[in-house]
Order: sequence, then structure tokens, then C-alpha cells
Amino acid sequence: MPDLFTASSVVTRRAALTLPLATATLAVTAARTMATPPQPATTMSGEAIGIGLEGWPYPGPISFLPLVMEGQSVRMAYMDFTPTSVANGRAILLLHGKNFDSSYWSGPIEWLRGAGFRVIVPDQIGFNKSSKPDINYSFEALARNTLALADALSLSRISLLGHSTGGALAVRIASMAPDRIEQLVLEDPIGLVDYRAFIPPQETATLIAAEHAYTVVSYRAFIAHFFPILPETAYEPFVTWRMRTTLSSEFERFARASALTYQMIYREPLRPLYPSLTMPVMVTAGTKDRSAPLISYASAAARTAMPSIHQAAQQAVSELRNGRFVSFPDAGHVPHLEVAEHFRAELLSFLKA
Repeated sequence: MPDLFTASSVVTRRAALTLPLATATLAVTAARTMATPPQPATTMSGEAIGIGLEGWPYPGPISFLPLVMEGQSVRMAYMDFTPTSVANGRAILLLHGKNFDSSYWSGPIEWLRGAGFRVIVPDQIGFNKSSKPDINYSFEALARNTLALADALSLSRISLLGHSTGGALAVRIASMAPDRIEQLVLEDPIGLVDYRAFIPPQETATLIAAEHAYTVVSYRAFIAHFFPILPETAYEPFVTWRMRTTLSSEFERFARASALTYQMIYREPLRPLYPSLTMPVMVTAGTKDRSAPLISYASAAARTAMPSIHQAAQQAVSELRNGRFVSFPDAGHVPHLEVAEHFRAELLSFLKA
């Protein structure tokens, strides 16, 4: 079964086909270089988890914003954190990537609260703790939802930190409401290349079947691609919650939502919007980030020809009116976990500028 989001396959380090009895922390603390999201008390083998990640620990209380999409009533989950130091009067939204639950924002939440920010962390419709309707997903629709959340929280001006798919969404939001975005941080964003030029289109049924085909071993190998410098124990929780959802009676809806959001990513490149962005933008990328949505469906020649996120990000920054590029040597797709202290320093320096 193809890895849907990575450029090559790896040999998994484990042969076990069952989930571990307990999950290690999402990051290790050695040398204080990695952020540490919360971990569940236990992750019992065979224990189902709902497709809304019910019961999966997040770093703060969950609230829900009711919305309507294509005539369907849905709920958008979010966390809202107050500053832990003197408030600076600013708010920042953290926008997650496709294969990551929002517990992985624990480090940035702590850093930003300590710097005086109000921090809002939404789960987009179709992902994580939010509803998963069967709809025609688009970045524009998700952007409107996110702006509706800002309105509901009485936030007229915001900054955005978007990772991966969240980076693509952040660009769409900024293009739709430039007067509301103070600063934009794009952490290894996707959408920097038009994937249609390299990857043939896939039927939604094919992508749904791929979601069903994952085993613990194959999904662990898939997630490993994102983290070239993290130990396996650090990213195991991403494997645990995803594989526990397969035991849910509603997993088919989860799989379909995942496939439909892949289609959204495939058909909507965001690079054409970069020249129109007027606010200060910081784009970051790990030098070893080899991730690309649906790349397993591309030919060997197309995989070689497609620019990496690190390469494409450097080119995209030159198209920005007020852009800055930050490279993280040896890091992969999630620098805020892999090189946390370096990412923290760059993030806070940019936001304080």
C-alpha cells in the first residue's frame, strides 16, 4: 500500500503488529531540544478510539463552534489559552498539519503564552476532534470557518502559525483577509508546488482503500518519514491514536474525510497566492523534509523532478513582498518538535519584530 504523504519507503524498526500497551511521550527531553506534548495514561491494544479522538489528551479544555457546511451541521473543536505573562494584546492561531493531532502544539502554546500571546488552537473540520462530514473540502471553506472562529472570539486582528497543510490554509486565510493578519509563520508548508504536474489524479475510492490498508507497522513507517532526527518513541502517539480509530464503528467516515482532504490538497496549489501577501511572512523548512502529499502515486522520474519543501520554500520567499526564510539543518517536516529550541528562538524573534 502506498505511503500517501511521503517520498520514499523505509524499513520499519518493529515487527509487532499490535499496538503497544503504553505510549511514550511525544518528544524526549534530552538536551531540552524537543517539545513534549501530553501523553495518555494508557493506550491499550485493541481499545477503540472515536473518530473525533474522544478521550485523546489535549493540552487544554476543548470548546466547539457550531457551523454549517454544505447544509450539514458540524462542530469545530478548538482550544483557547490566555497568556501566562503580561498580556501583549495579541492573539495567534496555530493551524495543524494533516496527519497530526493538536497535542503536538504543546511546546509552541507554552512559548507563546509565556511571550504574552492569547493562543487559539483549532482543529479543522474533517480533522482530529472536529466533525468529519462527507463534503467537497476546500481551503477557502476551511479559511472561512477559521475566520468565523476568530469572529466568535471577538478577534479582529490575528497572527497565524501554520504547519504543513495548516501552512497552506494560513496562506489562503491571509489572502482572503489580509487586513486581519498581522504576521504569518509558515512551518514546512505544503502547496508550494502544483502536485498535479507530478502526480496523476487518483479516485477517491483508491485513497479510501489506502486508509483501510494501513497496519500498525506500515503506518509507523509512514509517520517515521516526517521525523529523521526523532526517536521512534517520540512519534509513536501519532501512530497509536490513528490506528485506534480503525477500531471505531465510524472509521469509514474517518477514512473518507481523509481521502477527501487529500483531494483538496492535490487540486489546490497555494504558491500562486504568495506574491499577493502583504503582511510580514516567515517561511521555515527542514533540510531533510522529503514529504509530499500523494507522492507514492508518482513515477520515479516525477519524484526526482519534484522540488522538496526546503527547495520550494526558498524560491517562494523570493516572491513575497516582506518575506524571510529560516532553514533548520537536518530537521524533517516538523521542526517545532525536532529542533524545538531553535524553532522557538526564530518564532519569538519574528513575532516580536
